[in-house]
Amino acid sequence: MTETDSNNILARAREVLDIEIDGLQMLRDELGSPFTALVQKCLAILRGNGKLVLTGVGKSAHISRKIAATLSSTGSRAVFVHPVEAMHGDLGILAGNDLLLAVSYSGETDELLAVLPSVHRMGVDIVAITGKMDSRLASVADLVVPMPVPREACPFNLAPTTTTTALVALGDALALVLLDCHHFSLSDYALLHPAGAIGRSITLKVKDIMRTGEQLPVVHPGATVKDGLLTMTNSRSGAVAITDENNLLLGIFTDGDFRRRLIQNPEVLQVPIETVMVRNPITISQDSMAVDIMKLLEKRKIDDILAVDAEGHLAGLVDIQDLPKFKVM
Repeated sequence: MTETDSNNILARAREVLDIEIDGLQMLRDELGSPFTALVQKCLAILRGNGKLVLTGVGKSAHISRKIAATLSSTGSRAVFVHPVEAMHGDLGILAGNDLLLAVSYSGETDELLAVLPSVHRMGVDIVAITGKMDSRLASVADLVVPMPVPREACPFNLAPTTTTTALVALGDALALVLLDCHHFSLSDYALLHPAGAIGRSITLKVKDIMRTGEQLPVVHPGATVKDGLLTMTNSRSGAVAITDENNLLLGIFTDGDFRRRLIQNPEVLQVPIETVMVRNPITISQDSMAVDIMKLLEKRKIDDILAVDAEGHLAGLVDIQDLPKFKVM
């Protein structure tokens, strides 16, 4: 295959993907009672304040680290320990109420097998995740979860490719089944992801980013359109809210509304704002998640949205130009 032979390049890439898809399909079809038993064991361990400890060597180690991270981030306590490091003191990470998930497709990895007798002496159960049910790993495990795949995508059937893809998928299946069993909620997820884009999208609420106080443009009935425009200008906003004496929201008037009204009536500046405001405007609860603002703004094609409390009182205003600084968009 030459560098410029794009047809062959794409054909080979698709062949690799097809082989890995076949592997995932086989994994899916062969999923059965051992996986159910694994989930039940994991639940018993976690509910007993234990943790899941994953271990493996080589590519299995890399994938096991990822599985442990996914488990931890979705409500199932999990860590990774390398079997060689475990033999030199890191075995102390294990406690009697933990569960060891030993990962090896061949089931014959010497470095992994070497640590297992010590694990058993600690009274810790071992779950083998392997593609070889007749392997040494399978023979010493308390539970064996098969992970069969037809073949690797490697032309020599050696480089872990299909097997690592299947292992990632199996780990995801375990993590998300456990998530459902824990009734793990979005708020639980937010507690474990306080930083970054994920954290912002599920922790920030409307009340955290809305304009309030002097930045909140608001007038009352009797004010003119000119009063409303001056209020908008002073608050550097594209809209003004109209409320009654009890702060109950009555309507909204935007700079776009002004331009449209001006074409119809050049004297609109002196008109009472309540006669031209948009009644029953689109609003959002101040307790809604900030990420919901973007959905609403995009769906309704607006730039400003008023936030209200449970009784319909004006609480604040969200201006689309404020969202980038909060990294919501």
